[in-house]
Amino acid sequence: MKPSKPVILTGVRANNDIHIGNYFGAILPIVDMAKRRSSDFDINLFIPDLHSFTTPIDHSKLYDSILNNARIYTAAGLPLDNEAIHLYRQSRVPAHSELAWILDCFTGFGEMGRMTQFKDKSHKFLDEIDSKIHLPTSRQKAQDIVHTGISVGLFNYPVLMAADILLYGATYVPVGDDQTQHLEFTRDISERMNRKFGDLFIVPKPVAQQHQFFGNDQGLRIKDLMNPAKKMSKSDDSGKGVIFLGDEPEAAHKKIMSATTDSLGKVQYDRDNQPGISNLLEVLTLVRQDAGKDVSLEQTISEYAGMERYGDFKRIVADEVAEFLANFQARLAAVDDQAIESKLESSEHDMNIVANETLHRVQTAVGLRR
Repeated sequence: MKPSKPVILTGVRANNDIHIGNYFGAILPIVDMAKRRSSDFDINLFIPDLHSFTTPIDHSKLYDSILNNARIYTAAGLPLDNEAIHLYRQSRVPAHSELAWILDCFTGFGEMGRMTQFKDKSHKFLDEIDSKIHLPTSRQKAQDIVHTGISVGLFNYPVLMAADILLYGATYVPVGDDQTQHLEFTRDISERMNRKFGDLFIVPKPVAQQHQFFGNDQGLRIKDLMNPAKKMSKSDDSGKGVIFLGDEPEAAHKKIMSATTDSLGKVQYDRDNQPGISNLLEVLTLVRQDAGKDVSLEQTISEYAGMERYGDFKRIVADEVAEFLANFQARLAAVDDQAIESKLESSEHDMNIVANETLHRVQTAVGLRR
């Protein structure tokens, strides 16, 4: 059975500390998109807790991290009472894992080997190991570190992602540039299965149509405060270039005041020649928008263009970022945990019904059922 309304599906973070780059670049756009489009689409926001195993994590903190990140989406404005918006944990719908195994068996090893994200993450992990292991270590210990860090799960990640999408007949899936190859694989494997077994899956729209559909739903990409040539990332070991949602407002203020700028001495929006100042202009615009102000990036640029005292400009940004954090943390503290648990359980009940229907259809097609 095809869904009564077309489905938009996207994953929300399952673990890790969330920084303002995640918040403004992904979380807020997802929440805004869900609220605006829920009258015409079913919105599936799933927490990919099984995917979190693909890289080393602290498993003792995972459960609490999942719930805390659901709280962050709620504090960002996700309406828990909207029945067209579904918030669910991947692991609570077992059909994800079973469909992934079936799809595995129709996927070529070479297809997964060509996935650039696997190559990039593997190389990054090996580089980190090389930089951190300075003392002599046994060959076996070194192999154990590498083998547990680069897992089969990381290699196989795109197949589980395909199952996440195909179980619900999702037409639109907003993905970043690092996930477009995985979305194309999802299209490939769904078309392959449809050719072999009949009309099993709804094929997601091509990447170009996805970008056209979502358009401005994609948020700005905040850069690292100390190295504005790269995006803000939790992997920054020093933490000086990253503002986490849990940072004390005073600590965030200091990070902004220490942000890298340039020697040109005049505020201008120029990503190539003044990336640090340009980044701060974007941050200032975003925190003002979050405060309910009707302001565009162009208006912020116009307001401060030509300002010659970088310290004064940084202080303006730092003050408003600190105020944003204080307000957000107050909203987070006011979130009703019981309402989140209720939303998760209700959505997971509904999603199991939908996913099992798809899985049974696939099981019948491949000979596991009659």
